[in-house]
Amino acid sequence: MKKFFIVAFMAMFGLSMQAQEVKTETRQEMTAEDYRIISDEVIDGVRCVVAAPSAMVCSKQIDIQIKDGVVLSVVYTRGCDGNAKGIGALIKGMTVEEAIKRLEGITCGKRPTSCPDQLAKILKSLK
Repeated sequence: MKKFFIVAFMAMFGLSMQAQEVKTETRQEMTAEDYRIISDEVIDGVRCVVAAPSAMVCSKQIDIQIKDGVVLSVVYTRGCDGNAKGIGALIKGMTVEEAIKRLEGITCGKRPTSCPDQLAKILKSLK
């Protein structure tokens, strides 16, 4: 019965169920693993990585610097400014392994991932 009213409402306003189904399908296809490495280079012994996290999180880019297995800096572009700065400050000087251990699996609300979790996934992929 509920579906009937939704379909009737959509028909009144010229909306199609097909468009709604496509949006739902796209949302379901998106995963926490959908990050990508934009660049990864070593400059004067410092590994500089630029990554785009999953679209499931608020941040749009994560810049990471690592030297000898230790995180030198992490800078998030967009997202929750204070939290992003806090994450960067807290893991500065931490080993990559320890950062992964502490951040992996953190969620944000009902999302299966978060900005810290995305950082952990990206760090894990760099090994």
